[in-house]
Parts: sequence; structure tokens; C-alpha cells
Amino acid sequence: MELITPEFGLFFWQTIVFLVLLFIMAKFAWKPILNSVRNREQSINDALASAENARKEMQNLKADNDQLLKEARAERDAILKEARELKEKTIADASEEAKAKADKIVADAKRSIELEKQSAMAELKNQVAELSVEIAEKVVRKELSSKEEQHQMIEKMLGEAKLN
Repeated sequence: MELITPEFGLFFWQTIVFLVLLFIMAKFAWKPILNSVRNREQSINDALASAENARKEMQNLKADNDQLLKEARAERDAILKEARELKEKTIADASEEAKAKADKIVADAKRSIELEKQSAMAELKNQVAELSVEIAEKVVRKELSSKEEQHQMIEKMLGEAKLN
């Protein structure tokens, strides 16, 4: 087989067409293509920077949210603790108040019982005194039925009175 060798004229014109095409491309197309590539590269870099900023902002927001959540939990715990303390204080106050009322009722009942007891004792003393007087009156009447017995009794009492 025979190799086909290009002729010099064809090679010359192809080189000239290539150089003209290269010149036209460099003059009119190369700069816009490079500008387009640079713009695209810049927009990609800007998008990456925005994504990095968004990631940092998301981290900051997450940290802020975690902090707010932690503060909310601490506040909730403080409110619950305060509520428990208030409940315990209220129960203790109510218990103390009930005890004080019960003590007052018991003290009032003791005073009332003591007054009733004193009243009953006075009543009993009066009744005993009345009975004693009645018995003494009956005994004295029986013993002093005569005048002679009355004089003896008076002298005896006068004698005792002088001794006392």
C-alpha cells in the first residue's frame, strides 16, 4: 500500500487557515470565554464562601438554640424547685396552723373542764355545808331539848372559845 503524502500547498494553506482561525478566536472568542470561565470560577468561589458562612451561621444558631434550651431547662428546674418549696412551706404552714388550732381547742376544753370542776366542787361544798347544817341542827335540837342542856353547851363552847 502506498502512503499518501500531503502536498506542500495543502499543508501551507491549512497552516494559514489554522493561524487565521487562531487569530480570530484569540481576538473575538478567547477573551469572552476566559471572562466567562473567570466569572464562573468567581461565582463558584462566592457560592462556596456563602455555603461556609451559612454553615458557620447554622453552627452559631445551633449553639444559640442549645444555650436557650439549656437556659429554659434550668429555668424550668428552678420553677419546679420553687413550686416544691412553696408546696412544702404551704403544707408546713397549714400543719402548724392546724396544730395551733388544735392546741387552742384543747386549752379551751381544759379551761372549760377546770371551770366546770370548780363549779361542781363549789356546788358540792354548798350541798355538803347545807347537809352538815341540817344534820347539826337536828342533832343540836335533840341534844338541847332542855334548858339545862342548853346552858351546859353554852358554857362548854365559851370554854373552848377562851382556849382558842
